[in-house]
Amino acid sequence: MNTVIKEIRETLIDSIDPKALARSDYFFKQGEAAKVYGVKMGEVGKIAKLGFKQIKGLPKQKIFELCEELWQSGYLEESVIACHWAESLHKQYEFADFKIFERWVHDYLTNWADCDTLCNHTVGNFVMMYPEYIDELKKWATLSKRFVKRAAAVTLIIPARKGLFLNDIFEIADILLLDKDDLVQKGYGWMLKATSEAHQKEVFDYVVSKKAVMPRTAYRYALEKMPAGLRTEAMKK
Repeated sequence: MNTVIKEIRETLIDSIDPKALARSDYFFKQGEAAKVYGVKMGEVGKIAKLGFKQIKGLPKQKIFELCEELWQSGYLEESVIACHWAESLHKQYEFADFKIFERWVHDYLTNWADCDTLCNHTVGNFVMMYPEYIDELKKWATLSKRFVKRAAAVTLIIPARKGLFLNDIFEIADILLLDKDDLVQKGYGWMLKATSEAHQKEVFDYVVSKKAVMPRTAYRYALEKMPAGLRTEAMKK
């Protein structure tokens, strides 16, 4: 085991908070697998930053290998640290890195928290740098794994807020539209909500046009950022 990884794990054990551990059962439901130490996320972020200071001079591939070791543990806190480290390398991302990120998405995501942490930032940053990979997200949306499908949507949260990829976002929403999984519905509803920050009218028109078939959970999520008047109108139509 790498010395840094060993130190990370020892620090996590020393940082266990009984209240945070007890709350984990509340946050992870619906058949999610979330193995946790029970460390507050703010503290996990601090541990990640301290650990990265020790490894930032290493080659990118070596750091990705350390991230892999963290992912393999199955612990939420270790996966979050892996995401922090991978995101810290975003200026060095290259085309070939997508295969690494895609494997993490397919092999390691077991709950909404590690899905969103990885995809909002690491994968989201990559797609903004290399937008041709949007088509790969559309493929993810057609697959059977719930967190791969959620990943297809939540990867675009930050780009959506910037007004990017509007047509692609609607395509992914179309693919996921009738999905029965609550966490997938919340994922694409969140994507639409984020999109509405830059494209309010387009999202409003899209959501209202799908009202007859869009699950209530996704519908309500998508409308959350709308002005009260538009939300009221949408609920009447």
